[in-house]
Amino acid sequence: MKNERQEKISQIVANSVISTQSELVEELRRAGINATQATVSRDIRELGLVREQTPSGRTRYVPPRVRTVDEQARLRNIFRECVISVERAQNLVVIKTLPGLAPAACSAIDKMNIRVLVGTIAGDDTAFLAMRDDDAAEEICRRMSKILN
Repeated sequence: MKNERQEKISQIVANSVISTQSELVEELRRAGINATQATVSRDIRELGLVREQTPSGRTRYVPPRVRTVDEQARLRNIFRECVISVERAQNLVVIKTLPGLAPAACSAIDKMNIRVLVGTIAGDDTAFLAMRDDDAAEEICRRMSKILN
């Protein structure tokens, strides 16, 4: 339910000028999703939505800015420097790093804003990524393996 609601919120703010949480609650209701203002507030925070001013002077919610190519390249370089291997275990991805660098790898991954990533946990030289499902874990392993090679 939460994932569906957040997907719908993303669609709504991408296609409409939504200025307030109340407007967003109403648009969700029209789409058949009942949510409270408090729930929508949490969703906005979790999705990283920000408010920007339109040319007419009105404010609206928008998705966070896409990282620039330079930022993505920097994150890839950090990842290449510290990751030794990537392996999937169902919907989990296990990343082995050089000693002490698992937190750096997780930080780089977190900043990539991967929508199917539920969360990361870092030890000293091992990181765990919880993905939404097995397919997402498989895909991220494939992407990470490309970065490493």
